[in-house]
Amino acid sequence: MCEEVVDVLLTTGQAAEELGCAITTFRRLIQAGLLPGLSRRGVRVMIPLEVVQALRERRQAPLDQLEPAEVAVLRVDTARPAQEPGRSWLGFAASLTPDDLLKALRGWWRCDAVSVAAGGVLPVTLSGYVVAVLTGLERWERNTQGRHAFPEARLAGYTTDLATPQTVITSSADGDRRLAELLLGTRLASHSGGAIAYVRTNLTS
Repeated sequence: MCEEVVDVLLTTGQAAEELGCAITTFRRLIQAGLLPGLSRRGVRVMIPLEVVQALRERRQAPLDQLEPAEVAVLRVDTARPAQEPGRSWLGFAASLTPDDLLKALRGWWRCDAVSVAAGGVLPVTLSGYVVAVLTGLERWERNTQGRHAFPEARLAGYTTDLATPQTVITSSADGDRRLAELLLGTRLASHSGGAIAYVRTNLTS
């Protein structure tokens, strides 16, 4: 007689504990549509144990394979409607179209635009995972609030499922595919009081 295989499901609190993060941090991944196999038990969202294990085992971003000594990191929240001309959303969600996603991520941020451009690539993280990659940062604009946007930025690719991970490559420009494949779905810790952080690519130097 075959034994029935029972899937192990975790609550958001248990999943966050497994990953060593706050519940609110983990919930952003759910709200962004990045986790497969979710179910509900009453008002609770349940997450398969294997999904949480896959998140825990995601590799660290191989920053040492990037040429600049420092790159900027854009730390975003889950996408929400934007009351701004030229874009409908601000932040990240896997369900956004590439065009909406690019508009949602390329500005306006308080940052050192020269440093962002010098890095040549802008990994976008949500809850510490790289969910999108922007390139084409050579030109920027500054608004009256001192925030910067990168109007010619390209969306090299983005993540639709962090557990596998599954990614979508959206740029055919030279080097964009390599950067997207290198960084998407990886873990990238950064610390900043604002949306933009700066990380060293060679921590031993």
